[in-house]
Order: sequence, then structure tokens, then C-alpha cells
Amino acid sequence: MATVWVLVLVTVLLGLARAGPVPTSKPTSTSKPTSPRRGCLMNRFQSLSPRELEAIKKAKDALEESLSQRNWSCGSHLFPRARDLRLLQAWERPVALEAELALTLKVLGTMADSSLGVVLDQPLRLLRHVHSELQACVPALPTAGPRTRGRLHHWLHRLQKAPKESQGCLEASVTFNLFRLLTRDLKCVASGDLCV
Repeated sequence: MATVWVLVLVTVLLGLARAGPVPTSKPTSTSKPTSPRRGCLMNRFQSLSPRELEAIKKAKDALEESLSQRNWSCGSHLFPRARDLRLLQAWERPVALEAELALTLKVLGTMADSSLGVVLDQPLRLLRHVHSELQACVPALPTAGPRTRGRLHHWLHRLQKAPKESQGCLEASVTFNLFRLLTRDLKCVASGDLCV
């Protein structure tokens, strides 16, 4: 009887040895981005408080006043009026808004060192907070295979080329887009699938 058990054990072990290693993790998908990480709580931003809106309006007015006193021109429109996050798929919207916010923070951060620092303080804190919350909602894009395409690709490409514009053009573009970014675009991303 012991001989039979030894033969069964040897047969099972040889069968397992030929089967190969057991996969220890899930295979990486290259066709679609993974879903947003847990902790994505953007619904708080569906509408900003009156105090936040007032601070943003004050900053935008001060920025526009500052720009009116300088000579600036733009070779392209970083944020064209026809751009509408509703035209993107739901998973693409946070990606586009995150890129837009990153550029806005970079440009306004350099302007905060000027006389506009006091008026930009509260809006910059809000923008940084929104940006940090939004990063939990941005899906991990695949590292191999097809990248973003269509509208999202076009928008991201345009924002990546933005640093080639003059500082005055960047400031003007970000300023004129600020209110739309924090009301319409942010509300759309905060609304998730309900943004249509």
C-alpha cells in the first residue's frame, strides 16, 4: 500500500512540475486604462461655495486688469471655446482636467510671486486641493499598447506644447479659462457619468 501512495505522489509532483509556474499576479491590460483608484470623491466639487466663487472672481478680475496693462499676444488658443469635456468619455474627463489644472497651477504659481500674490492665495489653495483630490480619480494609463487617441490626445498634446508660448500668452490663456475650469469643467468631472 505504501508503494502505491509513493507512486501517486511522484505522479502528482511530476504533473505539477510540467504544468509550469502558477501566475502570482493579474496580467497587465494594455487596451484600456484601469478604473479610477478608490478614494475618488469629486462630488464635493459639483458646486463651489459662494465664498470660493467670489475669491475666484476677484482673482480673475485682478489678473485681467494686470493683463490689460501689458502687451501680449498668442499664436494659438490653449483652451479653445469649442473644447467641451462632455464630448470625452467619462474616464477621459479627469485626465483632461488634471492636465489643465497642472498647467494652471504652474502658471498662476509664477504669478503669485508678483503683486497679485494676496488675491491669488485663496484660489491657489483651492486649485491645489482640487488637483490633489483629482489625482485619486485619474485612471492609470497603460504603459504599453495604444495611448490616448482622438479628442483627449489632441487636448493633452496642446497642453504639453503650452510652455513654448510666451509667459504673457500663458497667463492670458489661464486667466481667461480660470472661471470655466472651476465651474463648468470641474462640475462635469464631479458629476461623473451624469455629465452629458
